[in-house]
Amino acid sequence: MNTTPPTECRAWAQLAAQAARWRTVHLAERLAAEPSRAERLVADACGLSLDYSRQRLDAEVLDLLFALAAERGLEAWRAALLEGRCVNFTEKRAAWHTALRAGAEAPEEVQATLERMAALAAGLAEAGIRRIVNLGIGGSDLGPRLVASALADGAAFETRFVASPDPRALARALEGADPRTTLFVVVSKTFTTVETLANAEAAKRWGARHIYAVTNNTAAARAFGAAEVLAMPEWVGGRYSLWSAAGFTAFAALGARRFHELLEGARAMDRHFASAPPARNLPVLMALIGVWNVNFLGCRTHAVLPYAHALKLLPAHLQQLEMESNGKRVDHRGVPVDYDTAPVLWGAEGPPSQHSFHQLLHQGTQVVPVDFIDPAVDPLLSANARAQADALAFGTGAEDAALAPFRRCPGNRPSSLLRMRGVTPRTLGALLAAWEHKVFTQGVIWNIDSFDQWGVELGKRLAARLLEGECTWTRRPSI
Repeated sequence: MNTTPPTECRAWAQLAAQAARWRTVHLAERLAAEPSRAERLVADACGLSLDYSRQRLDAEVLDLLFALAAERGLEAWRAALLEGRCVNFTEKRAAWHTALRAGAEAPEEVQATLERMAALAAGLAEAGIRRIVNLGIGGSDLGPRLVASALADGAAFETRFVASPDPRALARALEGADPRTTLFVVVSKTFTTVETLANAEAAKRWGARHIYAVTNNTAAARAFGAAEVLAMPEWVGGRYSLWSAAGFTAFAALGARRFHELLEGARAMDRHFASAPPARNLPVLMALIGVWNVNFLGCRTHAVLPYAHALKLLPAHLQQLEMESNGKRVDHRGVPVDYDTAPVLWGAEGPPSQHSFHQLLHQGTQVVPVDFIDPAVDPLLSANARAQADALAFGTGAEDAALAPFRRCPGNRPSSLLRMRGVTPRTLGALLAAWEHKVFTQGVIWNIDSFDQWGVELGKRLAARLLEGECTWTRRPSI
């Protein structure tokens, strides 16, 4: 598999030349000159439709991006990922999260865990459980929290998610709760996560009677007092662990059938990613468009704006997925890169954000590419998403030249419109899997390890030393 710098690829230099040309081209001109652009620059898969006609690119740019992916060996890297081979080089292990949603083809340990999750979830009502409190952080919190928030309306159980060790976070999650009817699910792959264990100890002091654990460290969980322990495989990274037993709280909230539909949606996207040609491959297109914007058009941030209240937590999940995965400064050889990698990803629910930071999107000095997520749950929401995308692309236009300068919007700002067939378990599963494959593809292009997170580990070590009194703010610790 190719581990040379992408800047040595022939297509990289050709893309740089194309970028120089596009600095003098306005999107409004291209959209007017190409009436079929909105029909051609679309990719459909698994209940999703990506309209990238408002991106600052054309067929020449796309062909070069596909050539870059081929030069980077994307096909071989993709096969290694999906076959469970080592793609996390610094930790020398696979990143086989796709096996967690492989259905009948999943490893026996995965199928056994799903069966155990179903049995435990089915017994909760009989045990009198009314509230489930998930204690986790990072990937042990963000993905399951998003899924429960998006899909668990009318669930049989109340669900609360606590990530912060601030005592007020747990106190609020336990307002009105009864220890006899409250289940705590402690999610920590190593069962050493400081913040999670601090909350678990606080739950004990509160009087917790029902504690389950999701971990790869069964002995520690049993010693802590967990009545049930669900296994989390070693080869699953935290930000990809939603699909594993780490998603138990969401599993219980949705019910077994709907959680399996979530897995089915993700599995359909896995198959699409594995087999669709680049020109129709939705995750690959998302990834390559991002590379074009970051490395050739100089865009260093990226906004994700979901136009459905059910998806209000989507940007937070994607922030971790993208920036923890690809926020790297050295390549596979350990050599510092001389090109940008992951952009800063940020965002919020669409309509409320129109009355805050959209001002910067339309008239600010920074060009911020945007992904508008439209699940088509309401005509008003869809109209606003489309209007914002058009406004970014066209601006106020030549016909508004008489406007005062402070009222003009320059336009020529790229965006994609990602439509979903509603917010369902299948479409949400497909969306999240598509984003995972997007991130992986960009890691291949940038020649970085998308599956380690050593920067996160550094902060943990420093916090531990401070708590133990081994260092101060004025002393620089050895790393």
